[in-house]
Amino acid sequence: MIAILDYGSGNLRSAQRAFATTGHDVELTSDLDVALKADGLVVPGVGAFAACMNGINEISAADVIRQRKIAGKATLGICIGMQILFSDGLEHGAHKGIGMWSGTVSELDAPILPHMGWNTVEITGSSRLFKGIEKESFYFVHSYAAKSSVGLAQAWTTHGEKFLSAVEDGPLCATQFHPEKSGQAGLTLIANWSAGL
Repeated sequence: MIAILDYGSGNLRSAQRAFATTGHDVELTSDLDVALKADGLVVPGVGAFAACMNGINEISAADVIRQRKIAGKATLGICIGMQILFSDGLEHGAHKGIGMWSGTVSELDAPILPHMGWNTVEITGSSRLFKGIEKESFYFVHSYAAKSSVGLAQAWTTHGEKFLSAVEDGPLCATQFHPEKSGQAGLTLIANWSAGL
């Protein structure tokens, strides 16, 4: 079963439909026991870093993400759900993240913000997520991003400057883009992720 963490942020229904294409049961939940025990956990995120962290803290979900990493259970962060996995975020002031990875999420140095629309990725390391879709484009909508190397396999995208667009760190993975809005390439990435559950 794939659990999509409902902490008050994210387009949960579109994510639910996309992850259901894998053939797994998909459940929207704010129940931490369900989130901990699920075969796969998706942490979505839309809006601002601080608002997402407030939502995570209100249901005390950070420990579930930490426990799943220790237990080797698959977790996938999406968009702001990726950003909050880092140590700090600088959107509308300085805010603490969950701290799974060291690094600060800061504003992109780009002539046009937000970075909105389709863009390509440059993969470093051996990627499971991007198997068969290495040359595809994905859908982004954000103004802030992490820019420091943290994972075993990573993808980088350029909008004004290079930023991390995906991280694969054992059972903990994340994408800055929205796979559920990225057409067939996004569905393939979701299938690649869920194949390991």
